[in-house]
Amino acid sequence: MSYFIVEKKPKSPVSEAFRTLRTNLQFSSLDKEIQTIVVTSAGPSEGKSTTIGNLALTLQQSNKSVLLIDCDLRKPSIHKKFKISNSVGMSNILIEDTNPEEIFHKYNDNLYILTAGTIPPNPAELLSTNKFRRFIENMKQKFDYILIDAPPVIAVTDAQILASFVDGVLLVVSSRQAEREQVKKAKELLEKVNANILGVVLNKVDLESNGKYSYYYYYGTEERRRKG
Repeated sequence: MSYFIVEKKPKSPVSEAFRTLRTNLQFSSLDKEIQTIVVTSAGPSEGKSTTIGNLALTLQQSNKSVLLIDCDLRKPSIHKKFKISNSVGMSNILIEDTNPEEIFHKYNDNLYILTAGTIPPNPAELLSTNKFRRFIENMKQKFDYILIDAPPVIAVTDAQILASFVDGVLLVVSSRQAEREQVKKAKELLEKVNANILGVVLNKVDLESNGKYSYYYYYGTEERRRKG
């Protein structure tokens, strides 16, 4: 049984919300194609890895090729959610010159996953290298979308580093735990590196008083929020 709701319950309101998110992303910019996307959060345990997994599955359902990369080199979790090995991954490519295509996990014909790999002592330094940027540029020639799971913004600088050169950033916010000031600070930190904040995924929102399920909702583009 899949861990992700878009596969477990494709007709649920949550799955429909992810399809809405997919559509909004595809039309979020008329001037520049949105191909590389970082998904992060203000703090830990807000659901960013579950969100990016569901988004990856939703994008590949529209016959788009997707590469999902776990760049949380401090506390990786993508391998756990997809139940795959993390013996080698992104860090091994950057440190050991491992051939990426030899360690990709093929989930299906449209979705490939690159886990974090061995946890290095210097994650931020690895993600800052030209080698990493060249890797991303090379992958853009092979995939329609590259989704990057990044650590929380406030905790470490990794998300800022990644956000500085990708096409856009999604900020996951848990309605039950995120504090307003934390979210505001995360937004400010991303803006300091000129990140293109595409929008916010509001997570863990109860739509029923009995709490039977939670909902993910996409607020829209940064431009629309500024106009509001």
